[in-house]
Amino acid sequence: MGIKQLTSIEDMKQFIKQPGKHILFKHSTTCPISAKAHEEFQAFVEENNTSAALVRVIEERPVSNQITEELGIKHESPQIFLLEDGQVRWNTSHWKITKDAIKEAITQ
Repeated sequence: MGIKQLTSIEDMKQFIKQPGKHILFKHSTTCPISAKAHEEFQAFVEENNTSAALVRVIEERPVSNQITEELGIKHESPQIFLLEDGQVRWNTSHWKITKDAIKEAITQ
């Protein structure tokens, strides 16, 4: 399945609206904490073949800002969301983004 990179607001809106469970990761390419969270996110997706997308918060700032607005959750980075049928079921940030945490959230 792989990780879809969201580079436009239109891409992001389509991703959020999809039926079923999906993971959305906000990644800061300049932050070491985000680099570690990104590794955990990638490892989870590779092992679990889950629908997942990534937004680079610096390079795609308008998309990142729109996510904050659409989902109504304060921006942090790194930050991860579990979406189900267009709704946020779970989210966390920083060091709490681990493969195990994602797995636990998605299997709830």
